[in-house]
Amino acid sequence: MPSGHFDYVIIGGGSAGSVLAARLTEDPDTRVLLLEAGGTNTSVLVRMPLGVGQLIKDRNDFNWGFWTEPEPHMNDRKLWWPRGKGLGGSSAINGMIYIRGHARDYDQWRQMGLAGWSYADVLPYFRKSEGYQDGETPFHGGHGPLNVSWGERAERHPLYRSIVQAGAEAGHRLTDDFNGAEQEGFGRYQMTIRDGRRWSAAQAYLAPVMGKRSNLTVQTGARTTKIRIEKGRAVGVDYVLGKGGDVLTAHADREVLLCAGAVQSPQILNLSGVGDPDRLRSAGITPIHELRGVGENLQDHLDVAVNWACTQPVTLYNDTKGLKRLALGVQYMLTGKGTGRQNGLETGAFLKSRPDLDRPDLQLHFVLAIMQDHGKAEASQDGFTMHVCQLRPESRGRVGVRSADPFADPTILANYLATDEDRRAVREGVRIARDVVAQSAMREFRGTELAPGEAVQSDADLDAWIRAHGETIYHPVGTCKMGLETDPMAVVDPSMKVFGLEGLRVVDASVMPTLIGGNTNAPTIMIAEKIADQLRGRAPLAPEDPGVPSAA
Repeated sequence: MPSGHFDYVIIGGGSAGSVLAARLTEDPDTRVLLLEAGGTNTSVLVRMPLGVGQLIKDRNDFNWGFWTEPEPHMNDRKLWWPRGKGLGGSSAINGMIYIRGHARDYDQWRQMGLAGWSYADVLPYFRKSEGYQDGETPFHGGHGPLNVSWGERAERHPLYRSIVQAGAEAGHRLTDDFNGAEQEGFGRYQMTIRDGRRWSAAQAYLAPVMGKRSNLTVQTGARTTKIRIEKGRAVGVDYVLGKGGDVLTAHADREVLLCAGAVQSPQILNLSGVGDPDRLRSAGITPIHELRGVGENLQDHLDVAVNWACTQPVTLYNDTKGLKRLALGVQYMLTGKGTGRQNGLETGAFLKSRPDLDRPDLQLHFVLAIMQDHGKAEASQDGFTMHVCQLRPESRGRVGVRSADPFADPTILANYLATDEDRRAVREGVRIARDVVAQSAMREFRGTELAPGEAVQSDADLDAWIRAHGETIYHPVGTCKMGLETDPMAVVDPSMKVFGLEGLRVVDASVMPTLIGGNTNAPTIMIAEKIADQLRGRAPLAPEDPGVPSAA
């Protein structure tokens, strides 16, 4: 078991931690310890893209499986929050959609005073991380470790083709690249899949170097109990290898890098005595450093799933019913071929819920299956789903701790639908989805609307259905937000250094001050790439040629 001194101790082997561990140890004189509470995530369910449905619906070896507190604007329901556990973190259980967000999301960060975080500043780091299937372009990198590919069936499956055509018939734009010059419109998704295999951050960054670099030590099964803080400086990490195990200490001669994600990074800071003193004392924790923003500013994308029956046997139900599911798994394990190579989600859209917006505020994910409640209920017929996701919620929640027990789940209050605008946007998204599926391009496949059902039409009825059925689409951010020293709720500065403490940075989705317009895995990897360059003393990658248009 690792002990002693390292230059950097990284807490969390997820998307950001994997990047940092790989990039920092490119320097053979830099000693890094990576602590991960989960396992190695080598299961076929992780490798096989279609395994995502099994990974997210239950608490298991790969999924922390959290629950929120009763949500006050969602009928007081406790909502299921899957979060990745093990190397790769949530990139090992997510839907593998590669989306960066809108260019103006990052320009907005810069306008908040966060120097170095405009779209021009971050695009070089997106490109650095990316190994794009079609090679290097002004918007894409061709040589990075993170494989980005197009879906294998998006252009030939009749439902995928038809939904994009229906979007055009409904009057929406088409776009050939959600990560290129124009995000708005219907089109194909890019994915972190390589030759039919999930390409998580661990597969991209850690797998090529684990066991090959003597300066990198990876310890799985290591639950962090607290960050050691002495005289205003983080000097190491206490952890245990299993509940009831001896407390071990790893010393960080340079810095501790906290990369445990938007839920567990604030939890670990709280367990270490960093946060709101009043909340800490109420949980039985002695405050060491006051930072009232720790755990605040939680933002997440709320999603509702609109379902239709499909009149033809062309959906995943037909491919996976009965013994076909077993055969599918065997075929994938033996040959790497078949339906298991896909994620069932290769097309979608970015749209505006009202025309006066400066960028899309809705994202649609089109799925070749009936999905509700994270797939916990098995489908019993052919059908398809339009996931409707609100991209820029006004609502804010919080993450906290109940006690000083590091094995206790954190408290999560997402506080969805706390504002009229949030409710309006989701409601309008459902109506837009219905309008698209009503177009002639979907006629030969469109069966009965199963959820919410054709009887649900009024604002009041739609709002009631959304309250009863809305769920996370797995994009929490903001709980250790990046900001200026004058912001009492900011936790880290634009270099991700924790305010008021030396030797401690937070590097993961928790630092995003506002939620970006899209899936959050690619931006998290970008943030880690950018901070890795800072830690290595490198000048920032030069902004792109100003002649390259920003994503509109």
